[in-house]
Amino acid sequence: MEYIAGRADFQLKRSAVTLGKFDGLHLGHQLLLNKIIEQKKRGLNAVVFTFLYHPGKLLSDREMELIYTEEEKQHILMEYGLDVMISFPFTEETRSMEPKKFIEDILINKLDAKYIVVGSDFCFGRDRRGNVKMLEEYASVYGYELEIIEKKKIENEEISSSCIREQIGKGIMEKVQELLGRPFSVRGEVLHGRKIGRTIGFPTTNLIPDKTKLLPPDGVYISLTAIEGKEYPGITNIGHNPTVGTTPEKRVETFLFDYDNDLYGKFIQVSFLERMRGEETFHSLDELKAQMDKDMDYGREYFQNKGR
Repeated sequence: MEYIAGRADFQLKRSAVTLGKFDGLHLGHQLLLNKIIEQKKRGLNAVVFTFLYHPGKLLSDREMELIYTEEEKQHILMEYGLDVMISFPFTEETRSMEPKKFIEDILINKLDAKYIVVGSDFCFGRDRRGNVKMLEEYASVYGYELEIIEKKKIENEEISSSCIREQIGKGIMEKVQELLGRPFSVRGEVLHGRKIGRTIGFPTTNLIPDKTKLLPPDGVYISLTAIEGKEYPGITNIGHNPTVGTTPEKRVETFLFDYDNDLYGKFIQVSFLERMRGEETFHSLDELKAQMDKDMDYGREYFQNKGR
């Protein structure tokens, strides 16, 4: 997959395009992705167009909490089979671009869009004055096919990134998985930790998520970790490790049940299946180890019941 980020000097040919923020790449977004993937059979390039926001350009701190970081989004879209991901620079010029100019300059001149699919609430251009009605009006002028997809619902509730953020914030990972169509995950490079887990028989992999990454509440989770294409069950702690000296940054530390190879420097993906308990402060390492033993037993039983 070609990744074009933070620049406007590109020129594509014969594109099937979907546009939006795509934070979460949830089931609603996947309807759009499936549509442009289908267009590859017609010889069109499957293109996702989104924006690359500088933190200072975001409307609120809440928007800095991304369900998936830019790198994670790339990884998911590449696995999905997209041809091109464009993260267009969100500058003052971009913000103030008139909707008609956006259609002409971006969709037609830069993307050569032959097929466009968007959600029914899609808006674009200055003050969000562009909408699906405007895209419909210009379809015959510029010769593109337009398809509009209604928002996907589960139990009469529209799937949205804000709804998913709310469920992540509550630690209800089963509901998050239902809305995303996949378990919520964190992807990153394994770093050297303080190796305290090894002293009590629980060596862990250590990730420090990007500061923009939205995380569930601190605590212990049942998890699956993808390493070089294979998934390994385990348990994961999110937090600051208060028992052994609080870390300044929040960490994601995973104990894998049946894996003991060196992972330092490798990129892994940790998926969260169920929240077991909150992060606790123990009076001693012996107390911590006793609780970890209980967590291990619960985690192994969970996967046995799931047939893994």
